[in-house]
Amino acid sequence: MDVVLKQKLDKLPALPGVYFHKNAAGEIIYVGKAAVLKNRVRQYFHNTKKDPKTEALVAEIADTDWIIVETEMDALFLESEMIKRYMPKWNILLRDDKTVSYVRINMNDEVPYVSFTRNPLDDKATYIGPFYGKSAVERATKILRHIFPYYIKPYTGKKTLDTDLGLTPGIEIGKCEPRDYKRNLKKLIRYLEGDREKLLHDLEKTMYNEASKGNYELAAEARDQLFGLKELKRKIVFSDKEFLDISSDQALLQLQKLLGLEKPPRRIEGYDISHQSGTNTVASMVVFINGAAARSEYRKFKIHTSKNDDLKSMQEVITRRLKHTEWEYPDLIILDGGITQVNAILPLVKEFGIPVIGRDKSGDHSKSAGVKIIVHGDIVPLSNSSHISRLIARIDEEAHRFAITYHSLLKRKSMLK
Repeated sequence: MDVVLKQKLDKLPALPGVYFHKNAAGEIIYVGKAAVLKNRVRQYFHNTKKDPKTEALVAEIADTDWIIVETEMDALFLESEMIKRYMPKWNILLRDDKTVSYVRINMNDEVPYVSFTRNPLDDKATYIGPFYGKSAVERATKILRHIFPYYIKPYTGKKTLDTDLGLTPGIEIGKCEPRDYKRNLKKLIRYLEGDREKLLHDLEKTMYNEASKGNYELAAEARDQLFGLKELKRKIVFSDKEFLDISSDQALLQLQKLLGLEKPPRRIEGYDISHQSGTNTVASMVVFINGAAARSEYRKFKIHTSKNDDLKSMQEVITRRLKHTEWEYPDLIILDGGITQVNAILPLVKEFGIPVIGRDKSGDHSKSAGVKIIVHGDIVPLSNSSHISRLIARIDEEAHRFAITYHSLLKRKSMLK
């Protein structure tokens, strides 16, 4: 083992986190999570028998970095986001598709249930993920089930052992109505999607509001959920730091330096326009907080003006977005477009002091598209392997996917009229 790498491994903390194995060229080739970084990462270099694929991975490791988080469950969600950002080759080679899992909840069902799947369908259900390692996310949802009871199979109306254990909402024994169950499922979804701090705030507000109106059962329900989530945070699941210490994310640090910002951009919003010859024109707004997708913050817009003009459509969506003062303003906006698009948006955000950059791809949304960004009116080409380009490509891809999904939905609806 290289002496420098050995010295680095000696500094590994006995804390949960996500680690990044790199090759000699500095490329991230594998991302993993650990309950104890010191133990897990060192295992790769022990002289124990490994399978051929792992041996080949270890032979390629020249350096290792890591990000510390507060709990093992934080590591689960951060690992998922970083794999989607960097797409490391060894995560694909070492991991069977069976280990990739989504949480599925169909809120259109009269009585929804929570399940896991490897293959999301276009069936209008809510899919949360993907998560890499089914057992870890199953443990997380089992813990949350004590706070937000739910069904794990299609509802039959029959009492089960889970009913007696308080793990179902109790519709089968008249304990609650389907509408109340769905209200609590929405809270579970928000929590799994990362909207945790706002959910805690909303639960506290609900507790006091319902108590002041004399609705003591609803106030008690909100209180129990609030205290349950706070206790759960202290134990093993999520943290107050929204997955990671922002100062550890190299992409955010490099963006800070490139743009001359006072601090790394905590909240980044990405925008894209989608239409077909000017019909069903829509815009997407995706949000990344501390470098990770915050799906509960995503927004979609129907464009009302100039439906065949992407420039004017982008101006419309940014104008409408800025009117929503209840949404936290971003530290950075990334547009799908070049100098013309950026120059058209800068006057709109000037009074808010929000920096804007564009990704100029000339319509190429493929994963292999080169990353050229517009910064202060200049075109800045980035290495496809750089941290910034990986993050920007991930945000751009997500904005494009979200816009296309909404456009396709409106297109199907218009065809059915």
